[in-house]
Amino acid sequence: MITSVLVANRGEIACRVVRTCREAGIRTVAVHSDADGGALHTRVADTAVRLPGSAPADTYLRGDLIVQAALAAGADAVHPGYGFLSENAGFARAVQDAGLVWIGPPPEAIEAMASKTRAKELLGIEPLREVTEADLPVLVKAAAGGGGRGMRVVRHLADLDTELAAARAEAASAFGDGEVFVEPYVEGGRHVEVQVLADTHGTVWALGTRDCSLQRRHQKVIEEAPAPGLSAALDEEVRALAVRAARAVGYVGAGTVEFLVAGERAHFLEMNTRLQVEHPVTEAVFGVDLVAEQLRVAEGQALADAPPCARGHAVEARLYAEDPARDWAPQTGRLHRLTVPGAVRLDTGYTDGDDIGVHYDPMLAKVVAHAPTRAEAIRKLAAALDRAVIHGPVTNRDLLVRSLRHPEFTAARMDTGFYDRHLPDLTEPAPDPHAPLAAALADAHGRSRFGGWRNVPSQPQTKRYLMAGEEHEVRYRHGRGGLEADGARVVHADAGLVVLEVDGVRRRYEVSRYGDRVHVNTTALTALPRFPDPTAQHAPGSLLAPMPGTVVRVADGLAVGTAVKAGEPLLWLEAMKMQHKITAPLTGTLTDLCAVSGQQVEPGMLLAVVQQT
Repeated sequence: MITSVLVANRGEIACRVVRTCREAGIRTVAVHSDADGGALHTRVADTAVRLPGSAPADTYLRGDLIVQAALAAGADAVHPGYGFLSENAGFARAVQDAGLVWIGPPPEAIEAMASKTRAKELLGIEPLREVTEADLPVLVKAAAGGGGRGMRVVRHLADLDTELAAARAEAASAFGDGEVFVEPYVEGGRHVEVQVLADTHGTVWALGTRDCSLQRRHQKVIEEAPAPGLSAALDEEVRALAVRAARAVGYVGAGTVEFLVAGERAHFLEMNTRLQVEHPVTEAVFGVDLVAEQLRVAEGQALADAPPCARGHAVEARLYAEDPARDWAPQTGRLHRLTVPGAVRLDTGYTDGDDIGVHYDPMLAKVVAHAPTRAEAIRKLAAALDRAVIHGPVTNRDLLVRSLRHPEFTAARMDTGFYDRHLPDLTEPAPDPHAPLAAALADAHGRSRFGGWRNVPSQPQTKRYLMAGEEHEVRYRHGRGGLEADGARVVHADAGLVVLEVDGVRRRYEVSRYGDRVHVNTTALTALPRFPDPTAQHAPGSLLAPMPGTVVRVADGLAVGTAVKAGEPLLWLEAMKMQHKITAPLTGTLTDLCAVSGQQVEPGMLLAVVQQT
């Protein structure tokens, strides 16, 4: 029997594994980098062991250090979570060689499926060896790992070498393996996958299907189970193929077989030899705890002859600290508050007051709704997210709500190109026009009403706020009966709550302030100073760092005096495990280059200047 599990991961999945272990009476050990010293997963585990350093390559990707940590803490088993070393056969062997139980598939099965190129060869599928114009568009893909890292769509042959280099660099950074391959890119396909679970006694379960078609940068955003709209024949085909793939490599434990579905054809993509981020939707529909099943399988217990019956529909949304309107730029800073109401499941690695750093994936939480029907599950999840209180960095919450309510999604007509088609509309700012007034009235509450005792009205007060990229100025007065404003009747105003009546409709505004950042219901504003700093100006054509990160590459031959074209890549930033292209804002000449490879940058830092010629 397993008595103590080290979770070789961080954040949300580490917290989720700890929760199931605690319910089973199993002690837990967390590992953490220096950047994660106070992270939630270290606080919920019984014991925590430091991995010196902050970069993944120095910490969570160091299998030798993790095995040492397990032995030092007295653990007798290791759960890899997902990402990092979860699909690393060498790590699995090192765990077993140390006399520890590996809560995952056999190393041989991981090796057989870990490389997407070898997995395809195993199933008789060959990658593209030579790419021609006739093959376009193609997909450059990392042979190891997942999560969309090391993946690029190439539509122009001239871009192939650049995208190959970028994919190799990103894959090497994320997985320690820079191997990539090229395959045809199927336009308009749906991403469908099958959850499998196998024991050591020859039983393999296919726990239904999931649809994960809504993706940004090939990383899933919204997932659901079962996959809607599949014909009975196609549903049976993909489940049978998944079981066949698992049996072919002697699979044990939880895993996922992924397909790209176009029409009635299912194209095999890969087998992920680990738990998936989206596993909660399968758990909800089948009424199982997949982590608990992993533990039982690792202990040698047998699965039932058949899986439980499916019930209802489940939808999951990934809440990211990112700005979809700015090329999905990851965001950092203090998460002051995170509350999601309603009867939904919230899996997160953060609590109020935690800091979101630059070193890891920007996912804050997964929110999951389960209901008897798909329509009810979607409505339930959208409402919960719409009412969620999220105070801190910019998130994709509004995008999630709009995506869930989009007619293409509600009608189950989505595919992997959903955001390519709809992102501008889904990210169009729609802030509450009365949010700045509510913020100003809350700020004014309790202030002295200068001359309020006199028989003359006070002079209007003004406040300026930045909302959705635009400056808004509001005016209010201290009248005899309290605060007054044009265009709205102030029913109530205090530091945390403002009630306004506009055109006979009364609305409540909950206000929270953190420095110059103000949250009014779901609208975020920045309070502006009365007198702007005249020095906070940059020359036209300035390229500023959109996020904190590391300059990992500067374009070959780029130097002051170089002629550049609008949209031409000048340098690449790595932030939160993803690489981001910084391109020339206009056609002209590079007149300043401040960035160098390896440099750490903060948001707003000047990287380069391009002047029009």
